[in-house]
Amino acid sequence: MPDLHTTYLGMSLRSPLVASAGILGVALGFGAQSLVKDTISGLFMFLEGQYDVGDMVDLTASSGTVSGRVEALSLRTTSIRQYDGSLSIVPNGLIEVTNNRTRGWGRAVVDVRIALAEDADRVRGVIEELFAQILDQEPLKGWLREPPIVLGVTDLTDTAQVVRVAAETQPSHRIDAERYLRERIVQRMAERGVRVPPVIPGRAVDPPA
Repeated sequence: MPDLHTTYLGMSLRSPLVASAGILGVALGFGAQSLVKDTISGLFMFLEGQYDVGDMVDLTASSGTVSGRVEALSLRTTSIRQYDGSLSIVPNGLIEVTNNRTRGWGRAVVDVRIALAEDADRVRGVIEELFAQILDQEPLKGWLREPPIVLGVTDLTDTAQVVRVAAETQPSHRIDAERYLRERIVQRMAERGVRVPPVIPGRAVDPPA
């Protein structure tokens, strides 16, 4: 009489069971390796204080970069709320490079475009006049570590000169400072009659320098 535990309709059940157990063991082994890697990476992350909940970070892994605010941390994963509102869960063991935008200081960089025929030195004077008036005003005063400077023309396109302004900021206010400075510079240039590049129908605006 055949052993019902090992045969069914003349086929052995033991070999498939052994094979399945082997595959399961390999899968568990890989899973355990990933878990250990994630946990060890998370432990070093905590010990080194690479980032905390609330920090703005860029986490680069083999599959790409995730940017946003750290919403939750564990030894195994980091939860990032991206700028579009989506929540991304990143295994700590996959993180290769961490950029923390909340530590130390930041650099606000603002590029403004002026017409090719415009006097760049005149535009520098207009921008520096603006800075002298707004540096001691809030909210800009609380955002900056060093006064902004006009670096001058950093690029030329077939339609424009690109004038760059840079400033050291508090790390969490780099984007705020860039937006504020860009808005005030554009407004002041319009008030002073600074010529800007013409808009050509059907043509995209020149990319930032």
